Amino acid sequence: MYHRLILSALAILISIFLMACSTATTQQPQVQTPAITETTNNQQTAKRVVSLSSLATDIIYQLDKTKLVGIAGNSLFKNEPGLKDIPRVSEGQTPPNLEKIVALKPDLVIGIEGFSTQVIQRLQELKIPTLLTQLKTWDSLESLTQKLGDLIGVNPEPLLTRYKSFLPEKQEQNISTLVLVSNQPILTPNKSSWAGNLLEKFQLKNVAAELQGKSPFGGYVTLSAEKVLEVNPDTIIVINPPQATSNKEILESFSKEPFWQKLKATQNNRVYIFDYYGLVNPGSINAIEKTCQQLKKDLFTAN
Repeated sequence: MYHRLILSALAILISIFLMACSTATTQQPQVQTPAITETTNNQQTAKRVVSLSSLATDIIYQLDKTKLVGIAGNSLFKNEPGLKDIPRVSEGQTPPNLEKIVALKPDLVIGIEGFSTQVIQRLQELKIPTLLTQLKTWDSLESLTQKLGDLIGVNPEPLLTRYKSFLPEKQEQNISTLVLVSNQPILTPNKSSWAGNLLEKFQLKNVAAELQGKSPFGGYVTLSAEKVLEVNPDTIIVINPPQATSNKEILESFSKEPFWQKLKATQNNRVYIFDYYGLVNPGSINAIEKTCQQLKKDLFTAN
């Protein structure tokens, strides 16, 4: 079991690294990250879209699924019948296949800043319209949805209205919260991340919001056991990695840490398990909605 947890920790760190590559790391923390970082070719309404981003895929699927002619394979969509027959141009974390993309004759290819940059540059050389995206804030989610709606000629307002329902009506929470992505090393998001911004939207006090460190993952910092004891949050959110290790195993791995039983959140039974998709990586609209519902249920009703 311990070996499996080590592998899961490594996998989630790699996943965060890839997500960090897909977001700009040169901006100052207080700046809101824009959703759109690059476009090429002024164009008419796109009718054949290849999406290399799971979130962009889901947004377009919700707006008008007939516009999707190719997508990147992702476990989030394995049970989505409407996407089953759409060609995959990559699987998992493998680079997109340029030949497959070109063969689909797209009039728009949506990539992720950093992760898809190389193939996007080649597509630009071929004069195929492209869009590079990045997502670190709720505002950038709304901006991306508006932009994609404009590009495919669909009114995004119903989807934007749906987003608003994800957020709490009351904004009076000030619960000190620590998100633990892994325990070897102890990794947590600061305010320059999707997770950090989502906590802020819920008026939850992210105890690592202002912390900076030398972590290679943009928007994340590593903590010492001493620092965790110092911040001693009211609640702790533990992330279950994409490999879906059991909640019991995740908690057991943290309980072996000497500091764990000394924490206020542990002593008060205020430790909650959240999925990787939705909180660390936005992933899809449904993943975001599920995370928001759990934040409301666990952290609001328990207050």
